[in-house]
Amino acid sequence: MNLPPRNIPVTLKVKRPWGRLRDAAFIACGICSAGLGLKGFLIPNHFIDGGVTGLSMLLSKGTGIPLPLLILFINAPFLIAGYKLVARSFALKSLLAVMGLAVLLLTIDFPTITDDKLLTAVFGGFFLGAGIGLSIRGGCVLDGTEILALLLSKRTSLTIGDVILVINLFLFLGAAFLLGAGPAMYSVLTYLTASKTIDFIINGIEEYTGVTIVSIHSDTMRQAILTQLGRAVTIYKGQRGFSGEEVDILYCVVTRLEVQRLKTLITELDAGAFIITHSINDTSGGMIKKRPLSH
Repeated sequence: MNLPPRNIPVTLKVKRPWGRLRDAAFIACGICSAGLGLKGFLIPNHFIDGGVTGLSMLLSKGTGIPLPLLILFINAPFLIAGYKLVARSFALKSLLAVMGLAVLLLTIDFPTITDDKLLTAVFGGFFLGAGIGLSIRGGCVLDGTEILALLLSKRTSLTIGDVILVINLFLFLGAAFLLGAGPAMYSVLTYLTASKTIDFIINGIEEYTGVTIVSIHSDTMRQAILTQLGRAVTIYKGQRGFSGEEVDILYCVVTRLEVQRLKTLITELDAGAFIITHSINDTSGGMIKKRPLSH
């Protein structure tokens, strides 16, 4: 990590107009995709999703209150929390996005795409997940579940993932009670599809993997990674626990599409090399190739 010298002011980057336009385009596409998933697939077939959107759909089924109003009403406290926990711009963009989704659901009639339950669960979840993921790429949320999870995780011993799991557990149990076991199970499939789609939209196909390599041929291996893969390598000075011998430990970050190629290269140079791999949510700077949709 390269830190700026002390006593030298650091200039903060201001987002350029084209960046704001790109965010607006992501959010607009996200609203349209989520609207298609809801009105074209899930609502006509009485399926729900997880999170705040799923809760709004479930309450709409039970009370008869219009879904757009529930989406606005239930998301409101979480957007206020987002204003305090995240940033003002994030909260304002999220508010506009949720309002846009509510207006779209209220005014535009999408045709029912299919009555097939499996296709509804898969493609409804896909379009809804794509909408939420694109909105996140635009710097906001269409669903306040993660804000709620962040808020609760700060006040309890649960992680954000634990909170989301508990919320959805109760939600789908409620769906089983109100809608029946069959629709509830299909709704779980919808949620899983949406979650995977969100992950793909945010992380992209070039999800990063960190690779740690311990080898006696570290210098040769370093040169090969630099020249053949075009990836930067960080060198840690280490010591073997058994022999006490000093050793260079290599660390590099590659996309998941390059992991096997890197392992093959390492094996060719040193079949006995010790390799550790782990997933990385995001990276910035250095020689990392930017994803096409990255900020």
